[in-house]
Amino acid sequence: MKNRRLGRSSIYVSDICMGTMTFGNQADEAMAHRILDMSYEAGINFYDTAEGYPVPPDVKYVGRTEEIVGRWMKTKPRDAIIMATKVSGPSHVWFKSPCRNGMTALDRHNIVSAIEGSLRRLQTDYVDLYQTHWPDHGLAYDEHMSALDDLVTAGKVRVLGCSNETSWGLMKSLAASDKLGIARHETIQNNFSLNNRRFEDELAQVCRQEGVSLIPYSPLGGGVLTGKYQNGQWPADARFSRYREVGPRQAQMAYRFVNEKTLASTERWIGLAREAGMPVTTLATAWSKQHDFVASTIVGATHSDQLPDIFAAAEITLDADLLKKIDAVSKEIRYPMG
Repeated sequence: MKNRRLGRSSIYVSDICMGTMTFGNQADEAMAHRILDMSYEAGINFYDTAEGYPVPPDVKYVGRTEEIVGRWMKTKPRDAIIMATKVSGPSHVWFKSPCRNGMTALDRHNIVSAIEGSLRRLQTDYVDLYQTHWPDHGLAYDEHMSALDDLVTAGKVRVLGCSNETSWGLMKSLAASDKLGIARHETIQNNFSLNNRRFEDELAQVCRQEGVSLIPYSPLGGGVLTGKYQNGQWPADARFSRYREVGPRQAQMAYRFVNEKTLASTERWIGLAREAGMPVTTLATAWSKQHDFVASTIVGATHSDQLPDIFAAAEITLDADLLKKIDAVSKEIRYPMG
């Protein structure tokens, strides 16, 4: 694994990060620990979780993922692990957070409550990267950046980041930190894949100019790029099959990922991967890693059998000819996810 710096911080991470949002739901603890062990043995030192995991969000099992990860982390030297987690943002987004009875926000009270819960479940006295899971654009950035900075000063958090943020929001947060002379967001964790290249429109330039690293999630388009939703298939155990049944807002999110355009582009990605002599999972992961504004690509798995194709991307650099073919598909089928 190659290692890259998170923003302008002192932390270097493997350029593949293992995400954990299925642990405790689609993947039981034994399988989760096997996935984590195989990732560690492959050279991955960076792991991402959240107080609201696993998904789909449910009060019946909220926090279970951090507990599973925490028990695994006790089997490894703590300094060898770069652990990232998140505080839930406001619950007026596309789903209601199961944390704190849905009364989540990015004010000081909720941030303090969230970090204490995460540290307890992870069985550690600090996290390396602490992220806001989604923003609250109605709350002054001075307030929550000050609360987050206090966690850095207290030694409970090393580096700060945001997730699902906009160009405006990222710049507002950086401006607040500059004005107050406090810790800033070194990373942004947003959706970025062959099926969703919107990050390149504006946010990539913000990252380049401000020294913020993208740690993209869903490089496989939420599993769509594996081809499992092709030809009208909705596998019973797949994430978006479940989202269709949870509620109208989750169903809307499912159809954002699985629609006529995403399935058409996925067919093209599968064809290009076949021509290049690699699985589409490897192609998609390698493509995500091959951007100057990306520090580490967050992957995920529900079974250890999925890992070899992901890990294979660590040694692959896509050539210029293949990148041109990829860009041509993106121009032909614009913004498949809207």
